[in-house]
Amino acid sequence: MPSKQEQEPARGFIAEWSVTFILLLFGTTTLAQAFVIPSGSMEETLLVGDHLLVDKLAYAPSDAVTSHLLPYSEVKRGDIIVFRYPIDIRQNFVKRVMGVPGDHIHLEDRQVFLNGHPLNEPYVAYTRPPSHYADNFPRAAVEYGVFPRAEKMLAENVQNGDLVVPNGFYFAMGDNRDNSSDSRFWGLVPRENIIGKPLVIYWSYEASTDELTSPGVGLPHLIDMVIHFPTKTRWSRTFRLIHSYPVL
Repeated sequence: MPSKQEQEPARGFIAEWSVTFILLLFGTTTLAQAFVIPSGSMEETLLVGDHLLVDKLAYAPSDAVTSHLLPYSEVKRGDIIVFRYPIDIRQNFVKRVMGVPGDHIHLEDRQVFLNGHPLNEPYVAYTRPPSHYADNFPRAAVEYGVFPRAEKMLAENVQNGDLVVPNGFYFAMGDNRDNSSDSRFWGLVPRENIIGKPLVIYWSYEASTDELTSPGVGLPHLIDMVIHFPTKTRWSRTFRLIHSYPVL
């Protein structure tokens, strides 16, 4: 595990707001992307109906010029990322990075162990009774049906009861562990699938998953937003910065 001196410094408050301001003023599909949270897999960190601005340059390689303008970084444990769903790249998912290349990770009765150490995870929520497979990963994998990608991951990357994250991939999970389709079920996130890092909640509107994802609900949802904008807007979440949590 890298020491504190080896880890990249976190973005400071001024740097984060500077990037936010730049993206709001000059953002295009190249710099930033709007994204709405459609499901509860990241509650309570991110709520259904949170509208995010995603920094698409957060993890981009920096050159001699741009490295002085924007604080680039590597994908780190604890980062919240938006990425193309490996099963269907037309869909975008948002999860928390729990394992980077070389990490050893497993779960025992909901406790996550990273490189042999139990993690303190104050951001995690549980809403259902324990699940034998999801809460004892990857030990109970043989008893649970998963996507072929996950079967391949479990066949090739499990050593002594740990999943060992291979180069070029990341292990991601939702903060709402009981309501998250994540790497436990469909496999690892390829580096090239990562779009960027959520930077700020620019608007949060109380809505259901069905309202945001079901076909044919666009106009009713738009009318609802017009009518109930003042009462259903979560004003306390407006312009809230999204911070990573160090997973060490």
